[in-house]
Amino acid sequence: MTKKVLVTDYVWPTTDPERAVIEAGGAELIVAPNGDEDTLIELARDVDGIMTCFAKVTENVVRAAEKCVVISRYGVGVDNIAVDTATELGIVVTYVPDYCVDEVSDHVIGMMLGWNRRIVMHNDDTKRNGWGNAGLGFRIMRLRDKTFGVVGFGRIGRAAAEKAKAFGMDVLASDPFVSAEDMAAVGVQKAETDELLQQSHFVTLHSPLIPQTANMMSTEQFAMMRDDAFLINCARGGLIDEDALHDALTTGKIAGAGLDVLVDIAPPLDHQIVQLDNVIVTPHTAFFSQEATLELEERAAGEVIRVFNGQMPENLVNRAVLDHARQPVS
Repeated sequence: MTKKVLVTDYVWPTTDPERAVIEAGGAELIVAPNGDEDTLIELARDVDGIMTCFAKVTENVVRAAEKCVVISRYGVGVDNIAVDTATELGIVVTYVPDYCVDEVSDHVIGMMLGWNRRIVMHNDDTKRNGWGNAGLGFRIMRLRDKTFGVVGFGRIGRAAAEKAKAFGMDVLASDPFVSAEDMAAVGVQKAETDELLQQSHFVTLHSPLIPQTANMMSTEQFAMMRDDAFLINCARGGLIDEDALHDALTTGKIAGAGLDVLVDIAPPLDHQIVQLDNVIVTPHTAFFSQEATLELEERAAGEVIRVFNGQMPENLVNRAVLDHARQPVS
């Protein structure tokens, strides 16, 4: 019987690349009409694999997927998947942790430059009011010798740090899992997060969203920061307490923020932060380039076929599943 793979959701033009990989592996691709839990529960009952982008693959969805042997995440984090439930039931969970390192780190630097050089403001003002009306009474920094703080020194944080150094910036990084020696090898100084927040002119977040990091940026942290600091988040919306951020932005505790993610994955137009003049916001597009998306689609699908064939996936999330996986892999 032909194996079936459910795509819960996607944000790119077509599913042709992953369909080609799945069909070449002898399976069939099914695309959900929407990512609602009830829809996914019904469709999950008859599939052998699930591929998901932003839709919530909840405990209820996982338990309904009685034939499923693999859940493959299109992307880096797996906070939208009930991984513990999948592990309990013997379902392998995979992800693609390194497909958009260049794109996201470029986006971070773009946020920094867009803010510091007032590119968005100057563009809007010139188109509304004509040449030379923006004025120069606001802060624009010479980036050389300023401090760039990286919270979370994984692949993307490291890439952003290297790009900031190209501007002559001093880079601080905080990460409990990366040694001072490893950071020093790429010209970065290890710091405690509090010290980093106090010293940095620009702070970029690259931590995973787990219980220990939820709302890691809140009132206490904003109070530590420089009043000319700019906060960048191209990681996960839940890392920031949005009420505290709104207060910090509207009272001058920090100068501004560049956000590619918010807690609400589809925030309303009148969201309290989106409309602030000192915020640059993009709609979760930091990951995107045609090259990155093609790589993501093909690699996420490849993980599914790999598991179907009893092969170890390239990027296994839940290693604890190996001794009782529905589909043994090695």
